[in-house]
Amino acid sequence: MFDFITFIPRAIVQGIPLLLGSTGETLTEKSGNLNLGIPGIMYVGGISGVIGSFFYEAGKTAQDMNTALAILIPVLCCLLGSFLMGLLYCFLTVTLRANQNVTGLALTTFGVGFGNFFGGSLIKLSGSELPSIILTNTSNIFRRNLPFADSLGTVGQLFFSYGFLAYVAVIIALIVSYILNRTRTGLHLRAVGESPNTADAAGVNVSRYKYAATCIGAMIAGLGGLYYVMDYASGMWSNNAFGDRGWLAIALVIFTIWRPNVGVLASFLFGGLYILHMYIPSGMNLAVKELYKMAPYVVTIIVLVLSSMRNKRENQPPASLGLAYFREER
Repeated sequence: MFDFITFIPRAIVQGIPLLLGSTGETLTEKSGNLNLGIPGIMYVGGISGVIGSFFYEAGKTAQDMNTALAILIPVLCCLLGSFLMGLLYCFLTVTLRANQNVTGLALTTFGVGFGNFFGGSLIKLSGSELPSIILTNTSNIFRRNLPFADSLGTVGQLFFSYGFLAYVAVIIALIVSYILNRTRTGLHLRAVGESPNTADAAGVNVSRYKYAATCIGAMIAGLGGLYYVMDYASGMWSNNAFGDRGWLAIALVIFTIWRPNVGVLASFLFGGLYILHMYIPSGMNLAVKELYKMAPYVVTIIVLVLSSMRNKRENQPPASLGLAYFREER
C-alpha cells in the first residue's frame, strides 16, 4: 500500500528548494526581469554555504560547535554569494541592457562551473577518497526538528519534523505575497514590471526597484541551494548533484500564476511528483519506473500549455517581462 505518512514529509523536504527558488524568481519577474540564472544562483548559494561551513567545522567535534555560528556562517555566505550573482545579472541587464535570456543562461553555466570548481577544491582539501564531502555536524544543526515533534506522533511527523529553513521558506513566501499585493512597495514593483514607462513618469525609480527585487530574489533562491545541501542531502556536497531543480523552480512560477502563496502547496506537489517513482510499486520493470520519473516534467509541459491558453490578464506574466528599459525611449 502507498505509505502517505512517509511520503508527505519527504515530498515537503523535496519541495522546499523549489519553493525558495520559485519565490525568488517570482519576486524578480514581478520587476520585469526574467532571470533564467536561478539554477546557477541556487548552485552558488549552496557552495557558498558549504565553503563557510567547511572552514568553520574543520577540526571541531559536535560538542565544539556553536549553534548560532554554525547557522549564521553558512547562511551569510550563501546570501552573499547569491547577492553577488543577482547584482551581476542586474548590472548586465539593467545597466548595460544586455539580453536577459542570454544573460540568465550564462549565469546558470557560470554558477554550475563555480560550484563544481570550489566543490572539487574542498574535496581535495578534505582528503576525501570519495568525490564528495560531508558536513555532518553543521547538517545536524540545520536538520534539528522542533523539540516536541516526537511526542505528537503522526501530527508531529507531518507538520513539525523539519529543519528551521523549511519553516523560513514558507514564511518568506507568505511575506513576499503580502508585500506584492498589500503594500505600496509591492504596487510600485508590479507597476515597474507591467509598464516601466508609466512607473517612471509617476516618479518611481525603475532601476532601483529592478535591482532590489532581483538581488533579494537571488538571495531567496540561493537559500534553496543551501537547504538542499544542509537538510535534504544531509550536509553532503558532490558536484552536479542538484539536478534540474532550478529549472523546475522556474516552471513552478508559471504554475502558480506568479503568486508566491500558491507556491507553498504547489512546491510540495512538485516535490511529491519528483519522488513518486520511489513509492509506486513497479517490480523489476525498470522501464515503468523511468516512466514514473517523467511525472514532474509531464506536469510542467501540461502547465505550460494551459498557461498559454489563459485569457485573463491577472493570469498573464508582467507585460514588460524580459524587456530592457531605456528611459530615453519613453
